[in-house]
Amino acid sequence: MSRLSALDSRLIAPGATPRDRTVVYTSAAAGALLATLLAAQAGLGALPLTVIAIVAFDMYGGAAVNATTAAKLHFHRPGRTWKHHLAFVAIHAVQPALLALVVPGFTWTAAAVIYTLAMAGAVITVAVPKDVRRPAAFACTALAIGLTVPLGVPAIIGWFAPVLLVKLLLAHLQPVDDPA
Repeated sequence: MSRLSALDSRLIAPGATPRDRTVVYTSAAAGALLATLLAAQAGLGALPLTVIAIVAFDMYGGAAVNATTAAKLHFHRPGRTWKHHLAFVAIHAVQPALLALVVPGFTWTAAAVIYTLAMAGAVITVAVPKDVRRPAAFACTALAIGLTVPLGVPAIIGWFAPVLLVKLLLAHLQPVDDPA
């Protein structure tokens, strides 16, 4: 396996296609650039800019990754259970915590509420019957976005909650589409 294939297997999923790579890395880079430019306009220093760039790269790229067939087949392969899916969502507590540490105005309360809404949405999404899992995830995402707006999250980081929710609830938790 080449180094590029090994990297793609870790960052995207085994079996990622060249088109998957193009979409995923373009989304990750564009998201990181957008978020960094927004933060730079606010006059943030090197540490916050670096953290924001890394988090944005992961969020925007991850939203695209988790929507690929390769990732869906990998994360929803036989033997994977709701515990695996909730663990994947749970580890994303790191991003809101990092942002609360370095972004002025992004409070610990906002970080905790966003994380709690993502976890609650994930629990609901994996708990409902499979035939309503997708609409339940969309409902949880829409409601969670509506609940994050009044938190007063700084505009420079306003993208974070919606992209996190898309990445986790709408992309990661949804299995590959069944052929009709």
